[in-house]
Amino acid sequence: MGAPQPQPSFGIDDFLTWEAEQHERHEYLAGEVFAMTGARDAHNTIAGNVFACLRNGLRGGPCRVFIADMKLRVDAADAVFYPDVLVTCDTRDRAPESDMAKRYPSLIVEVLSSSTAAYDRGLKFELYRRLDTLREYLLIEQDRRHVDLFRREADGRWLLQSVGPDGSIDLDSVATHIDLQTIYEDVDFSAASA
Repeated sequence: MGAPQPQPSFGIDDFLTWEAEQHERHEYLAGEVFAMTGARDAHNTIAGNVFACLRNGLRGGPCRVFIADMKLRVDAADAVFYPDVLVTCDTRDRAPESDMAKRYPSLIVEVLSSSTAAYDRGLKFELYRRLDTLREYLLIEQDRRHVDLFRREADGRWLLQSVGPDGSIDLDSVATHIDLQTIYEDVDFSAASA
C-alpha cells in the first residue's frame, strides 16, 4: 500500500464510483485512499502462475478466480483491496452489483514484497479475517521459495502451515493442490535479489 493520496475523505460507495474513473489503482481504508505501486517481474510471474493453476483446477465448477485488477470489498472493515489472486465460490459474487468488486471470497492470495510483507501479514490479514466466507489466506514470498497458508478451522481459529522450498500445499477451500515448483515456475531469483 502506498502513501495516502490528497483526496477528500468519503465513504466506500463514493470511493468505488471514484475509483472506476481512475487510471491508477487505489485501495481504500476507513475513508483514506492509498495509491497502489507497480510490481516486479517475480511478483507478476508468481501471481500469474497461481491464477493459471487455480483457473485450470476450478474450470467448469462453481468457483471463479480473479487476478490483480478485481477489487475485494470488506464492508466490516470499511475497506476495499486489490488482492493478487482471489477465489469466490459464492453465488452472491455473480450478481450484477458484484461486477466491479467481490465480497465473499473463499481464498485470498497475496504475493509478498519487502515493502508489503508486514502489512499483508498484519493489518490486512486482520481485516480479511472479518470476511465470514474466507477459509484460507495464502502468502507467497517472491524472494525465496516459501509460502505460508493460514486456514480457518471450524472453531474459528486460524492455523498456519509453512511450506518450502520443494513442498506442496493443499488448498482445502477450493479442493486444489499446488506444488511450489508450479508457483515459482519461470521466477529468476538472481534478478529478484539484484
